[in-house]
Amino acid sequence: MKKTFLATLAVAALALSSLSAHAQKNPTVGGADMYPTKTIVENAVNSPIHKTLVAAVKAAGLVDTLNSAGPFTVFAPTDDAFAKLPAGTVETLVKPENKDTLVKILTYHVVAGRVSSKQLAAMIKKGGGKATLKTVQGEDLTATMSGNKIMLTDAKGGMATVTTADVFQSNGVIHVIDTVLMPN
Repeated sequence: MKKTFLATLAVAALALSSLSAHAQKNPTVGGADMYPTKTIVENAVNSPIHKTLVAAVKAAGLVDTLNSAGPFTVFAPTDDAFAKLPAGTVETLVKPENKDTLVKILTYHVVAGRVSSKQLAAMIKKGGGKATLKTVQGEDLTATMSGNKIMLTDAKGGMATVTTADVFQSNGVIHVIDTVLMPN
């Protein structure tokens, strides 16, 4: 009886530890592991689907900012999101003479604080179906739900879908999005 109880207890402990380890695992992004002990930039450089974003962050001089303590919530457009922009847009934006415009666009994708998808969904519910997020750039983003997906509407009426939520970092959280957001 004692052996059976101890064996059951051991199996339960193993299952519980396995479950909690699984629950704490960050999603992968583009097949790359994202580590909660690394910063937003340290993880982003390892994401095979964020090469354009990383190049833009470097061109804008925002690496040190996004490596700082934060915390930040970053809505991170994929390479495919940047590819939806008119031809030549990215190449033009990363030129030194367009740095101010690039900074404005990139900081429009950042909100101060660490806002999880669960918190964002609660804000949307509390707001009667909408939540307004003040970006680091200074303008607002509107968050809504479409089924169980979080949608973001930018200042120009463009919409992005959060495709991967809650990629936690040491200095914030990344939510991967499928469209570049544009400020006024």
